[in-house]
Amino acid sequence: MLINEFIQKYRIVTKLVPSMTSSYNPYVVCKDGFEMSVQTGQSLYSEPRDVADSYEEAEVGFPSTEESLLTSYAEDEENLCGTVYGYVPCTIIDEVIKKHGGIDEDAIQERIDAGTSRKKIA
Repeated sequence: MLINEFIQKYRIVTKLVPSMTSSYNPYVVCKDGFEMSVQTGQSLYSEPRDVADSYEEAEVGFPSTEESLLTSYAEDEENLCGTVYGYVPCTIIDEVIKKHGGIDEDAIQERIDAGTSRKKIA
C-alpha cells in the first residue's frame, strides 16, 4: 500500500466551518514496527494544502526511530524522533514504508478498534 492509498483509506475529515476542515490520519505502522505520523490537509506541511484525492508532499512527524531517508526534511535536526518533517515527497514516504516492510494494516486496525490510533507524545 502506498501512502496516498493509506490516506484515502484511513483519513478522517471534519468540517469546522464553511471552507475550513480538520483532517487526521492514524499513525503509519510498518511491519517491522517502525511508526510515523503522516498528515495532509489545511494548515499542514502538505501539497496540496487541502483535502485532496492525491498528494505530492505530506507532513511526517515523530518517527519511532531515526530514519535517514527523512533527515533532510527535519525541522529539528537535533531531535529527529521528536520533530516534524515538512513537505516530504510522497515518493520518499513510499520508500520509507517499503524499507520497513510495508504497512501493517492489522496493527493499525487494532489501534483504531482500541481507540489508540493517536500516538501519545511525551
